[in-house]
Amino acid sequence: MRFPKTSRAAVVRAFKAPVCIEEVPVPQELEPGTILTKIETCSICGTDVHLWQGSLALKVDLPVIIGHEMVGRIVAMGAGTDRDSVGQPLRVGDRITWTHTACGRCYFCTVAREPTLCQYSRKYMYERMDVAPYLLGGFSEYGYVLPDSGRVKVPDSVPNELASMASCAFRSVMNAFDVLGRVDPTDTVVVQGAGPLGLLATAVAKISGARRVVTLGAPAARLALARDFGADEVLSIEETGHAERLDRVRALTDGRGADVVMEFTGHPAAFGEGLDLARRGGSYVVVGQLGQGTTTIAPSTIVAKNLRVLGSFSGQAKAYWKALQFVAEHQHEVPFHTMVTNRYSLDQVDTALTRMKNFEEIKPIIAL
Repeated sequence: MRFPKTSRAAVVRAFKAPVCIEEVPVPQELEPGTILTKIETCSICGTDVHLWQGSLALKVDLPVIIGHEMVGRIVAMGAGTDRDSVGQPLRVGDRITWTHTACGRCYFCTVAREPTLCQYSRKYMYERMDVAPYLLGGFSEYGYVLPDSGRVKVPDSVPNELASMASCAFRSVMNAFDVLGRVDPTDTVVVQGAGPLGLLATAVAKISGARRVVTLGAPAARLALARDFGADEVLSIEETGHAERLDRVRALTDGRGADVVMEFTGHPAAFGEGLDLARRGGSYVVVGQLGQGTTTIAPSTIVAKNLRVLGSFSGQAKAYWKALQFVAEHQHEVPFHTMVTNRYSLDQVDTALTRMKNFEEIKPIIAL
């Protein structure tokens, strides 16, 4: 089968500079285990903005195709790709999402069994676009699924915009709940952040059976959405200070503090507040801290309160599958579509990224 020789794609060649729309080569032969997709939708993540601005803590070797929350329709398959990572059959025409790679052979993949920490991982949006196989980013007409990438078939009932969101934002939330372990029906869960991840975490915490979910964030419109997603109480970081928020959470929990605190803000100062909000013996799951910022804390807080502090990074195929299944099952009771604020064409990527940077969007979509 012959494919187009090039794919239009949004390329970052310099940090903070306008994104270039370029013609990028399409591989004409597929090696075993690979898949070529026609990308239909790619949602915009805050990490896209951080990469574009050069503010990620991770090293990025430019030029790259930006975007990593994509859903694509299979147009060609290499040998050995007849099933996805959870055993579902695949064929040309199916929609899939796909993971960063994991080698399956290093210490982190085998002994630690933490493939998101794979020391040989290749990550979409972080790979140069001027070397084969070129198409390793989401804001592109075509996408190339590497042989060591997990891939998960999208349920027919899940629309593209929600499937793309599930491929990063929601899989990160699902992975965080796996790291946490469980939510008990007596738990008060505090969610720090009312952005896409915080809103999704609010819904998962409530549907998982938490007694009470409290979402902290801003602006007011985001907190209104948090209520729609299941928050029993919201606290504005614009209208309240640290002490007031701490007093309110303690008042809701007979003076103890939250059983579980989950951080999705990306702001380093939120970390110290999260430690304060958690009760003695509580759990604190940190997800949003991928930037270069720093903060000062009192480490004795962790010891004196016997806190369980857990980092949660990314997610593998299981988290993608769980996110898609959650959307399929709950999309009629959780207003996921209200998170999708606007739709843009590939040529409007700069506008969409700028609006995301200025907090004028929650989850904008690039439709290809």
